[in-house]
Amino acid sequence: MLAKPAGGESVVELRIENIALLFDPLDPFPTPSRDLSRATEEFIVGWARELLRGAQIRLVLHVSSLGKHDASEVQTAFSNHFRQRERGLKGDISELFRVGRTSLMIGLATLTVCVLLGQAASILLGPGSASRILSEGLIILGWVANWRPLEIFLYDWWPLAQRRRLFRRLSDAPVEVRTD
Repeated sequence: MLAKPAGGESVVELRIENIALLFDPLDPFPTPSRDLSRATEEFIVGWARELLRGAQIRLVLHVSSLGKHDASEVQTAFSNHFRQRERGLKGDISELFRVGRTSLMIGLATLTVCVLLGQAASILLGPGSASRILSEGLIILGWVANWRPLEIFLYDWWPLAQRRRLFRRLSDAPVEVRTD
């Protein structure tokens, strides 16, 4: 559930029976270090993506029972979880750029070789259709080899950077626990 009160703050609300259901049941660590369950993360991220990019996010949890959990532990667990996800995406972006740089080197080397082979084909085969087709085909092949690095540097990193910013906003979001 999503609410947009005045003041530039947006609220994402969750209603749950027991606070323990928010966390991954396979995670053996105590609450402040536990990961959120996949369903909890997907719910929160799904609603948070709908918010204005500059709006501050506040999470409100309506629970029937806190059980053995403390509200401050829940705040810490949410912050830790989304901070860890943000760090993971930072690594993913760095890795993507590493792949992009390597792909660009390979692509530029391929383009250089293709241009040189095309020029050599024109000289060896002389003027004519065959040398022109081979020469231009090699140039096209050289540019196609640069498709992936250009795609990485122009497009692929944007969605990861946006998601990383969203996780940073969620890690900074205050969490309010209300028992109903």
